[in-house]
Amino acid sequence: MKNIENTPQNYANGRAVVIDKDMIIKRAADKFGEFLTSLGCDWKNDPNSKDTPMRVAKAYVNELWKGRYEELGDITTFPANGYDGLVQESNIPIVSMCSHHHQLIKGKVSVAYIPREDGRVIGLSKINRIVEHFSRRGQIQESLTVDIHNAIDIICKRNKGVAVMIDASHACVSCRGVKHQGASMQTAKLSGAFFLNPHTKKEFYDNIKISKT
Repeated sequence: MKNIENTPQNYANGRAVVIDKDMIIKRAADKFGEFLTSLGCDWKNDPNSKDTPMRVAKAYVNELWKGRYEELGDITTFPANGYDGLVQESNIPIVSMCSHHHQLIKGKVSVAYIPREDGRVIGLSKINRIVEHFSRRGQIQESLTVDIHNAIDIICKRNKGVAVMIDASHACVSCRGVKHQGASMQTAKLSGAFFLNPHTKKEFYDNIKISKT
């Protein structure tokens, strides 16, 4: 894929920069060990914590933030064959991380787009892959919403509209600060027919409600 990656630290010209993951993991583990020491933790002499810096570094590079270090890869599309109606997948689970406090974001993503009759449709599981790729970066929910929208918009060329809605809870709200349990945050990015046509917009949100029943 081209021109859909936008993490400046690790991407150039829309492509992932070749990086040495092992080097990043080692460097991050060393620094995390220093961080624990700065907090007053005697982690080197604690059998439960002595390997924690390496565990944390590996988790970030290989799982939590792997979208920063891996390319999205090829996304399969197929001819629309005259179909120009709404295509929607709702309640895609995400586990992400807020870049403010590095706390968990957990929720659901709903994605919709309208192809042109002579355009392309995206392989269904590839929508999940796009969502997973961008959620594994560490960023605010607003940016994640836009990233997923823009990726679908580029992959489904000349589409009639794209809609993305995220409903997620944030551990930075439930575990720190006001410590409110059960609160969730909704963000949405709509374009084309979803932004201009009230009926299309309503259909998108109605489908989300239907999928939850």
